Formats: sequence, C-alpha cells, structure tokens
Amino acid sequence: MKRIVILGAGTAGTIMANKLRKSLPANNWEITLVDRDTNHYYQPGFLFIPFGSYSEKDVVKPKAKFLPKGVNVIYTDIERIEADKNIVHLANSKTLEYNFLIIATGAHLKPDETPGLKDKLYYKSIFDFYTLEGALALYQHFKNWQGGKLVMAITELPFKCPVAPIEFICLAEAFFMKKGIRDKVDLTFVTPLSGAFTKPNCSEVLTKVLEEKGIKIVTDFYIERIDNDTKTLISYDGIELPFDTLVIVPLNKGDDMIERSGLGDDLNFVPVHKQTLQHEKYSNVFALGDAAAIPTSKAGSVAHFAAEVLFDNIMSAIAGKPLEAIFDGHSNCYIETGYGKATLVDFNYDFEPLSGSYPLAGIGPFKLLSITRINHWGKLMFRWIYWYILLKARPLPVSSHMSMVGKNVRM
Repeated sequence: MKRIVILGAGTAGTIMANKLRKSLPANNWEITLVDRDTNHYYQPGFLFIPFGSYSEKDVVKPKAKFLPKGVNVIYTDIERIEADKNIVHLANSKTLEYNFLIIATGAHLKPDETPGLKDKLYYKSIFDFYTLEGALALYQHFKNWQGGKLVMAITELPFKCPVAPIEFICLAEAFFMKKGIRDKVDLTFVTPLSGAFTKPNCSEVLTKVLEEKGIKIVTDFYIERIDNDTKTLISYDGIELPFDTLVIVPLNKGDDMIERSGLGDDLNFVPVHKQTLQHEKYSNVFALGDAAAIPTSKAGSVAHFAAEVLFDNIMSAIAGKPLEAIFDGHSNCYIETGYGKATLVDFNYDFEPLSGSYPLAGIGPFKLLSITRINHWGKLMFRWIYWYILLKARPLPVSSHMSMVGKNVRM
C-alpha cells in the first residue's frame, strides 16, 4: 500500500483530497488528511459579518461534509515533518509515513508579534475580521458605535485575501452612510504599499474608488507598534496616526509546524517551484494554497487553480514521469466597492489585471476592472459555488490558466 498524506483540510487540502480519491484506486493508495479543526470556514464570508450581511451559520460547516469516503481523516495537531525520512509526527505521538506529502496548512494570524495589538483594547477598540471571533466582535462593536476615526490598517505583506481590507473600508463607508452617521465617521486606509494595491492597473482603479468615497489613503506606512493609552498607530519612522476604532490585518505566517520541520522561509511559508509546486529540496513534497511561498496572491482562487495543476503533477510523479503541468500564478477576485457593486480582477505571474469581460469575450457576464452590480452578484453567488462545487472538486467553467479571451490587451 502506498500513501499520500495531506496536511490541512482547508480549501486547498479539501480539493486535493477529493480529486485524488476519485482518481487513485483505494486498494493501492491510502490517502490521509490531517487537520486540527473539525469545522470548515468560508473565510471570504468573514468580510460581511461586521455589517450584518452574513452570520456565523453562513460561514461555518463541518469539514466531514466535504471530504470523500475512503480518506482517513485525523483531527489533531501536527508536531513536525521529518522530510528526510518521509514521516509526519503528530501531536499525539503517532507518526504517518508517506510516499507523497502535500502541505496545505494555510496562513495564520500572529497578532502577538505586533506590540500593542493584543493589549487592553483588543476586541474593544482594536479588531480583525480575518477570524470568526474578530468579525463577530466587530459586528457587536458597530451596532452601537456612533462615529469617530476608523482606521483600516495592514501590518505586513503577504497576507491572505489581499483585496479584503479595501473591500472592508468600502463596505464600511456604505454601512455608515445607510446608518445615517457617515458625516461623523473619518475613514482612513493604511498600507505598507506605495498604492492601494500591488498591481498598478488595479491600484489606479481602487485608489479612485477610495478617493471618491472620501476615504483617506496613507501609503508606505510600516507599523512598529500600537499605543493603547493614546489610541495611536505608530510607524517605524515615527509617524503617528490616531484612531477611535482600529481594524487591522495582523502579521500572517505559515504554520509553526513548518518552522519546527525546517521546511519554510522566515515567515514559515514553504518554498516551492512556482510552476510545479514541488518543494525545492524534496521531490515528493508539495505545497498548495496559502502555505506555499509563491509570488501570487494568497487567495482561494489561487488554491483552486493551483490544485488543478498539482493534481496533474502528482499523477505524473506517481507514474514516474516528468512534472509538465505548469501553474501560471492565475488569480481572480471580485472586489466589493459598496452599494451593491463590485469590480473583478484576473491576473497571473506575467500579466497585470486588464480591463474587458470575463469569462467570455463581449458577453461576460462579468466586467474586469469595472464597477458593476453583476460583479457584486458574482461575489455573493460564489459562496454557494464554494460549498457545493469547488470544495467537492466538481468541474467549473473556468480555466486554471489565465485566458486572454475578452481582455483588452495594451500594446
């Protein structure tokens, strides 16, 4: 019996478990999935909870509901990987041997690593919305908040779902307008980037959106600490920004287990070949989703598109063939801009977001780098697609590789 071990049952790990179990004979291949949590979280939905659009039941379901029969599921912590010996050590002192290992342990928030973040104002005036607990706490906070300085800040790159902070500040602006207190709320978007987003074409569009909404943008701001007594955000070069409510993206790192295993970079993400997703040192080890140190967004779409490529490469590796499937860094994302509208970006390693229609030329129905209602409905529709199609690894009518069809290519 040969063995595949998948570490992590989030988006990436669940998709891979479904794809591999459908394709590999159970009498020859044992597939084991390890995760510490029995619940699966639809993380893009956390964004909507502070504004009352989604509730906990919309974003939490049992992991077992999405995992195929014939996969061994172990709910426990992982102590470390001993890659030289093809062994995974679990927290209960048990070990798992493998022929192939897929690391899909995601990105994790590390608020403790920013001085003052988890201090006396935590979940009182300082919040995140990247956890269910943080999003729910912010929902309660906004129910009675009467205005003041609201700052949306990013500590450091990379972090999962990089457009979410922009979406949050746009949705907040619309929320306070509807609540009738927009004139009492001062909104500021703070980023270590030199613009609103990493991609210049997209950054230009999003900067205009924020400016039209009266949202201040503070760029090149690297957070050193948070002063809880004065409610001040302080940068490494001594710039101070006051706040009444601070919504922050804490430092993101890979799983601590990666560091204990000696398999990661300085942020515990796993260095892999950006096209094959194979580990730089161990040919039978692969990383997928947010756990992988590749130069594209840490987003659910990346996990989905990369899983298609990784599946082909795993099957090639099993057959002793070269890894010929190539991941091009494809990522796309609907970006909420408030008032029932959104924009859409689609890009990869080589191409920035371009304007046009998606996925069909001239037909769409979605518009790239344009703000439309249909894009907003696409964002909301994706929750159903996620739960009932994507996680089950059922086919979707989009290519894992970025297509130039429908895009306005600038020469």
